[in-house]
Amino acid sequence: MLKATLLKAAHAGGQVILDYFDGSFEISSKSSVNDLVTAADKASETAIIAVIRETFPDHYILSEEAGVLDTASTTRWIIDPIDGTVNFANGVPICAVSIGVEVNGVMELGVVYNPVMKEFFFAEKGQGATLNDKPIHVSVKDDLNRSFLVTGFPYHWEDMPNDPMVVFGRFIKAGVPVRRLGSAAIDLCWVACGRFDGFYEHSLNAWDSAAGYLMVQEAGGQVTDFEGHPYSPYQPKILATNGKIHQALLKMINGEE
Repeated sequence: MLKATLLKAAHAGGQVILDYFDGSFEISSKSSVNDLVTAADKASETAIIAVIRETFPDHYILSEEAGVLDTASTTRWIIDPIDGTVNFANGVPICAVSIGVEVNGVMELGVVYNPVMKEFFFAEKGQGATLNDKPIHVSVKDDLNRSFLVTGFPYHWEDMPNDPMVVFGRFIKAGVPVRRLGSAAIDLCWVACGRFDGFYEHSLNAWDSAAGYLMVQEAGGQVTDFEGHPYSPYQPKILATNGKIHQALLKMINGEE
């Protein structure tokens, strides 16, 4: 029932994205002028939570817009109703529903669904990852200098050593191609299916990465923080790779190369 409910909830949120996409809707700002939330984010979140509550009324929910809906349950749903809201608000189809399901502190299930591009990523712990029901795997590149990377930038960042622009500059000076798509959930899924060889970001929330990091792990990749420790979505820094370039990428991020 957990998997069936997850799939149903993701489709419900995805339908809202399709209904609103490239249309007219209310847009407002949150922490900064470009940290956006739209009527579609709220409608998607409402649709997703309604599906979950119908079957599991006592489960814990952590969602980007609603915040924490706390219960004593050991099952936690971690929801981003639209990851890539700025893209969505401007008619760019790199946006997705992202839902991770954590049981007793372990991420067991994840879905990232981009209904505009018709890509449905699903992962189950110990069972692999799929794109539109077909198994996916990370890339096999083992040379960082020949790798293809993706990153993101936070809305707020004080100047400091090793900040996002400093790290980005290292890759640019080394001639390593780095893209910025605007959706961490999709970035992670595109690492999982081998389109990118690695993804790093300095400041994410749990709902940005909960489903995507499981996707990378189940596709054969490696996910850590910037110190190489096992990844937790409850801390901000993430490095996800095919595993073969992971150590070299850690050194580059930390200025050790």
